Amino acid sequence: MRITEKLMVKDQLISFEVFPPKSDSAFDSIEWSVRELAAFNPDFMSVTYGAGGGTSQYTTKIASLIKNRLDTTALAHLTCASTPKEQIDSILNTLKENNIDNILAMRGDIPQGFQKPQGEYYTYANELVKHIKDYGYFDIGGACYPECHPECNSLEKDIDNLKNKVGCGVDFLITQLFFDNDIFYSFLDKVRKKGIYTPVFAGIMPITNMKQIDRIISLSGTKLPNEVKIFLEKYKDDPKELEKAGLDFAINQINDLLGNGVNGIHIYTMNKPYVARTVLKGINR
Repeated sequence: MRITEKLMVKDQLISFEVFPPKSDSAFDSIEWSVRELAAFNPDFMSVTYGAGGGTSQYTTKIASLIKNRLDTTALAHLTCASTPKEQIDSILNTLKENNIDNILAMRGDIPQGFQKPQGEYYTYANELVKHIKDYGYFDIGGACYPECHPECNSLEKDIDNLKNKVGCGVDFLITQLFFDNDIFYSFLDKVRKKGIYTPVFAGIMPITNMKQIDRIISLSGTKLPNEVKIFLEKYKDDPKELEKAGLDFAINQINDLLGNGVNGIHIYTMNKPYVARTVLKGINR
């Protein structure tokens, strides 16, 4: 079932993100995780896409497993910053052949040192969205940033760019991860006032270790509420208690979002079934 069809019959969706292996040798362990996660019956599962197309073949393979063998709706990521235009239709054809009918269209990160020949690549996500829309067949998701895209100099400008992208054919949005719900609610209010009424799924990543949170902050600049700073400091030398506190925080965060009518929750699982299981046990659905 397409994600837009699910939204017609269910008020709030719960979904997972997984990432594909980087090599054949790692495929079996990733497949096990995906099977375990699918057993929790999420409304859909998204599969990320490697920069430069490094894992794109595995994206389709995992998405096909999810859709065709595990009977779960799949959302395949597709990025354009380092994927030549001439490869885009080939990827779309392959996804269609594998019955994948939902795509998350993004610019993606530009690999360090990558020099993009002019005209051979799309520069912005809205260009990719328009191309997929013209191709037809797919439901199209887009990314959005409650705390502003790190390369944009203002949230207002970022929301203007978002409105342009939605206008090119985006059917639903998934946010970058965040830890402060007030920031999300403020963002959603600004988005609606701009005339963007597309369903927005809140992206939530449960904190499970210090290395993870350090990487998140360095890459995205995501703000940490005082409550998070307190338990990170308190349990910095106690990994088990830190993980428990992180999962408890995510559960409370999700329950607040669901209670305030969010369209859906997209859980960044990091391919860890126990994370999804713990969160699902704790949330009110």
